Amino acid sequence: MKRSSTLFLRAAVIFIGIPVLAMCLFLLPQIAGEANEAARRGADIAFAVYALLMVMYVSAVPFYFALYQSFNLLNYIDKNLAFSKLSVRALKKIKNCALIISGLYVAGLPFVYALAEVDDAPGLILIGMVMIFAPLVVAVFAAVLQRLLQEAIDIKSENDLTV
Repeated sequence: MKRSSTLFLRAAVIFIGIPVLAMCLFLLPQIAGEANEAARRGADIAFAVYALLMVMYVSAVPFYFALYQSFNLLNYIDKNLAFSKLSVRALKKIKNCALIISGLYVAGLPFVYALAEVDDAPGLILIGMVMIFAPLVVAVFAAVLQRLLQEAIDIKSENDLTV
């Protein structure tokens, strides 16, 4: 398969990663600075902000690992290895990364609740729920693709044996 056929998907993966990198480099340190200033003034909620910042930074690691696995999957497609164990393994790693991200945000949800109570902003909890369910949808989709790909590989190997 031509390498140009997956060029659009490679560009999409890059454009998905750029805003997260910008957030980790610019936005989150600014939020940490403001939380530090609030802690000096005696605000009790700084612990929740620090905990959520830690969840966001830690979740960036599996996010970028999943993007790396997406690049690997696109490489396998380019090399006509789409129906191989390598592709199944890449999808499994993407699924696991999405589950880890979702689990991290589940662990951070009580801190979102604490912030929503202080600011009297119930919409914050909805945003926290979106941060849980978006990676969960990716995990389910990757699991379905993994299972379908594994079944296709099994059927292909059965057909190769009968010929």
